[in-house]
Formats: sequence, C-alpha cells, structure tokens
Amino acid sequence: MTNIDKRTLLKSVVASSLISPISAFAAPASKGCDNTAAKTNLPSWPKGLEGQRQADLGNGYYLNPIMPGDYPDPTVLKDGDDYYMTFSSFDNYPGIVIWHSKDLVNWTPIGPALHTNIGTVWALDICKHQDRYYIYIPAAPAGKPWGTYVIWADNIAGPWSEPINLHIDGCIDPGHAVGEDGKRYLFVNGIRKIKLKDNGLATDGQVEPAYQPWVYPDHWITENFAPEGPKITRYKDYFYLVTAVGGTAGPVTGHMVIAARAKSIHGPWEHCPRNPLVRSQSTEEPWWSRGHATLIEGPNKDWWMIYHGYENSFRTLGRQTLLEPIEWTEDGWFKAKGGDLSQPMKKPANINGVKNGLARSDDFSTNKFGLQWAFHKPSNKELERINYSRFNSSSALSLVAAGTNPSNSSPIVCNAIDRSYQVEVSMTLEDKAEAGLLLFYNHKAFVGMGADGNSIKSFQYAEEHPWARIPNKSKQLKMRLTNDNNVITYHYSTDNGASWQRHPTRMEVAGINHNVFGGFLSLRIGLYCCGQGRAILQDFKYRAL
Repeated sequence: MTNIDKRTLLKSVVASSLISPISAFAAPASKGCDNTAAKTNLPSWPKGLEGQRQADLGNGYYLNPIMPGDYPDPTVLKDGDDYYMTFSSFDNYPGIVIWHSKDLVNWTPIGPALHTNIGTVWALDICKHQDRYYIYIPAAPAGKPWGTYVIWADNIAGPWSEPINLHIDGCIDPGHAVGEDGKRYLFVNGIRKIKLKDNGLATDGQVEPAYQPWVYPDHWITENFAPEGPKITRYKDYFYLVTAVGGTAGPVTGHMVIAARAKSIHGPWEHCPRNPLVRSQSTEEPWWSRGHATLIEGPNKDWWMIYHGYENSFRTLGRQTLLEPIEWTEDGWFKAKGGDLSQPMKKPANINGVKNGLARSDDFSTNKFGLQWAFHKPSNKELERINYSRFNSSSALSLVAAGTNPSNSSPIVCNAIDRSYQVEVSMTLEDKAEAGLLLFYNHKAFVGMGADGNSIKSFQYAEEHPWARIPNKSKQLKMRLTNDNNVITYHYSTDNGASWQRHPTRMEVAGINHNVFGGFLSLRIGLYCCGQGRAILQDFKYRAL
C-alpha cells in the first residue's frame, strides 16, 4: 500500500468514527461471522436543539445518556405520572435545578430550588411525603465540615423554603426512607441511618450503623471502598437498599452498584447474590465508573435504574445520567439488563408531546440564571453583579467587574453537553473592565481568551501568559470558542463578525477533569468580567458540531 493510500484510509476511518460515535465500542463479532454490516449500521445520536445530541431515537428506542453533560448523582422521584430529577450542583448558584419527564428519557427543566449559598452541594435526595416535596442536601460551607440541610415546597415548581440545617455533621449522600412503622429516616454514607421527626425538618435521634455493605474481591481495581449513595425502594415484601461502592472516579473499573434487602427498615440486611449489579469492566466500554443508582418504576409498570457514569475519553463533560432497564427475578431480587449501554434500548414508554432539553443559546432577553447560568463559588451578593437591560436596541446582560483576573473572580458558567461544540458571544467593555470566554473547571483549572481594551489575552493552566498578548484596542468584539473533541481553538472579531482572526494558540484539555484536579466537576463554558467597570454581553450562541 502506498503512503497516499494509507493516508486516505486513515482519513476515512477517522471520519467514520466522528459520524458514528458509538462505533469505537462495538461488540466483537462472533467467530466465523462477518461483522462489517453490523459496524456499518451502528447507531448514533439524533440531533435536537442547536444540534445537541438527544437520547430519544424517535423509533421507540433510546441511546444513553438521557442527560448528556454534567448531571451527576441523579436523584429521581415518581409522582403519579410525572417524574422529577435533580443533581449535585457543587459550587454553582442558583443550584439544584429540577427537571421533569413523562417517559424517563426526555427531560425539561423546571427551575432551581436552591438560591442561598450553603457551600459545596453533593449527592442529594428528592422525595415526596404527604403531599409535600423535600430535598435533603449535603453541603460543606467553605472551611467547615459537611452538614445536611433540607428544603421543602408544596409545589414542585416552588417556591422552595430556605435551607434548614439538620445538624448531621460529617455525613454525605442522604437517602430518605419511610419504614414499616410509618416513621421517616435518612440513610447516609457509611452505610448509616438517623431517624427524622414526622415533619422531616429535624432529627429524632443519633446517626447509627445500618448496613455493612458487600465487599468486592480485594484484587479488583477500584479507587477505594467508599460505601455511599444509599437509596431505599420498597417493593412488595422488602426494602431494597441500593448502594455505590468502589469510589466515584479514579480507575474506570472502580464505581459500581450493589444491593441488599430486608423486611424491616432496621434490617437485618442480606446481600444480593448478583452483586455487583453494574460495574464497568474495562476502558473499552463507552461508559466508565458507573454507579450511584436509584430504582424507579416506569410508566408501564416495568422497572429501571438511573445512575451516572463518565463517557469514554470525555471526563471533561463530568458524570452524565444513564438509564438502564432491570428485571425482577423469581427469587425476589433484580438484575440489570443493559449490558455496557453501547446499544439502543426500548424506551420505557412512547408518550406524545413530551419535550426534551434546554437551548444553551441566550439572547439575554429573559433571566436564565439557575436554569442555564450560574455563578461559580459566588459571594452572597454575587447576583447584584448582573442586570438585564437594552443596549444598542438589543437585549443584553450587564456583568459588573469583580476581582483582577479569572482566578479570583466568580464567572458565570453553563453546562457543556456535547463532545464537540462552538460558542460565540458579543461583548462591550466599559471603563477599565476586562472580559472573556473560558472553559472553566475551577479557579485553579481553566483556559480561555480575554480582552481589556489594550490586548487580547490568553489563559492556559489557570494563568495568563503575558508573552502571548495580541495588541488590540477594540472595546467591542466578538469571541468564539470551538471545542473539537477536547481540542480548543479561539477566534475573535472586531467588526461584529464580518471577519474573524484565529488566536495563534490552541489547547488540548482532556486532562482538565476530576482525576487531575479533584472536586468531581466538569469543564463548563464560562464568561468572566474583572477589573473596573462592566461588560455588556449579547447574543450568546451555542451549537453542537
């Protein structure tokens, strides 16, 4: 084969892998079988809003994830024919956005439930008891230990109460349960439990051991034992306790789903003979570190597990939400039926008129804070920095400057949900303000481009590189960021997009993830403003590539 032929073949292979993102994870062919046709017909995601990938294939089947992007630690509630789900929101405020579904596959946001900053929010639990909704929240204010809070509402859309401190120190991952005695309990990491008052707004006792989890073989490659995420489901004669062990990140084979059951909320608990029910086996699978599951009854009375996992080679997107069917077996246990989740599966139900997704583009004509935008690690008065108004006859968001650079200024961030995407924003700088477009993990890990009316700045490794400054006096400009499978390219325009200049520096960002920087976060799209004055932001556009 000539060198030209080799290059042509390589290009065709790369192109085909981009067209069908599942192709890299095809099951091996059986001996003696030609797998060419199977590879040719491998599925890919249909395009939804702005070209975003969507799970619903439109033919009665779905392909994971059901929530692409950073939607970790899913907690889901069945309320009649409706389902509500929310996720860890970490240091992003407003937080705890609640999503609604009728079929477990298509989800639309309702709005944020948490507005008061109580610190870093990890795996929570949403439940309903006697016509009132509750969310139990583990949170760690800066410099203080983990505590557990509760908020409540009589309507799922709110208003939600202010957080109430339950004074359960040093615990995370609360899971609400009602025992056979009608009393309420919280299960927490460990696996431990504590009794609640009947109103669910205070404790009625001390944290005590509840269950010693099943222990996997010592030679398995995991992060650590870390029993966490206890979720209780009552089905027929038993309480089923579903737990995560093995560590949330680290090696891809670590995180897993195990189960136990008991006829009383107080035990004794017996291990499921099929443990672990879910576990990623190798780096060849499409989903890594799968775990933290909740059992949920589907619209057609069948049963499912909802949990999270990292996408193969895309830890930058955070932990994404996955849906897997389960089957109750004759021995009163259940088993997972989704395999490695590489293939489409039949939807829980075909329901007409369900909506899916959230447009990430924003003309700033309405306030989308909490729904799309959030401040990362905001002060208590951070929302005072924003104002919606008109500028040059168009809608605009005014962002007042804070700090001296992105490492000490709270940016506004939104979730990136596709492997490849492009974003643009128009900005006008006033006074001595500096503003820019980032991919932001945390204040110690971000990349991006900024402008201060004197130069275009370049940020790599969470710091600006003065040697890379590009002289530019414009205070009105557009910025564009293209993320092509974790390779970042920047462009800027000083003539309202009539022409674009490519920034001379590109970056590869696959390493900006939890396994390097900790925190269980994702690489989010960010807009910052620092210095003195303000930035007028307009016409933010997102499109999947």
